[in-house]
Amino acid sequence: MTIRVFFWQILKDFLLWIKQDLGPWGPLVLAIAYIPLTVCAVPASVLTLGGGYLFGLPVGFFADSIGATLGATAAFLLGRTIGRSYVISKLKNYPKFHAVAIAIQRSGFKIVLLLRLVPLLPFNMMNYLLSVTPVRLGEYMLASWVGMMPITFALVYVGTTLKDLSDVTHGWTEVSTTRWVLIAAGFMISVILMVYITKVAKASLDKALAENGDIEGIFGSEPRLPIVAEPPLDIQKPFIIKIDSPGDHRVK
Repeated sequence: MTIRVFFWQILKDFLLWIKQDLGPWGPLVLAIAYIPLTVCAVPASVLTLGGGYLFGLPVGFFADSIGATLGATAAFLLGRTIGRSYVISKLKNYPKFHAVAIAIQRSGFKIVLLLRLVPLLPFNMMNYLLSVTPVRLGEYMLASWVGMMPITFALVYVGTTLKDLSDVTHGWTEVSTTRWVLIAAGFMISVILMVYITKVAKASLDKALAENGDIEGIFGSEPRLPIVAEPPLDIQKPFIIKIDSPGDHRVK
């Protein structure tokens, strides 16, 4: 058994446990389960589909929406605290993030919201990358919650169309023509809505980033980003006390 198959089997057993044993506590446990997956940068789409299958609309959507926000917030707080130095060291791998960090200084809520709607940056890394920007926690949480609603609703809807729990995990890691046709036929309205929202959001994001100047012209060889970072403490620098007296200035 490969690691991937073993992982999906664990998720399937977890969803089965929620269905059979937890009763009214199921939605809460499902929401909390997003935290470890998101912190570990593991796609949580299986949980979202499972929420639709287990609880339908609107309960499944509410549980998945809250869970996705909790997971994103946990990763954000981890990146802003003990993982900050590691995240900063990875910024060079994401050149598009430079303009994003500057734009967030002007409008944190708007940029985070648009980033959730437009896949400009890798979704799993976005939580950590945004953690070192000046965006406030409240703005980040609200913008993430609202911005993730369209894709969450679409996946929950697909989950409601599944006939067996095995369909939640089996085959979704493999993209096939049959699977895409099934998705398109099952929630055409949601797809059209998502395309429209993404198009409008992309235009707004491009405009917001353009207001900060040309990306290539802003930064030199060592870009200075508006990131949240504490200045290092120089313990080698001597501590000097200056004492002024009339007619005499001495340094001890």
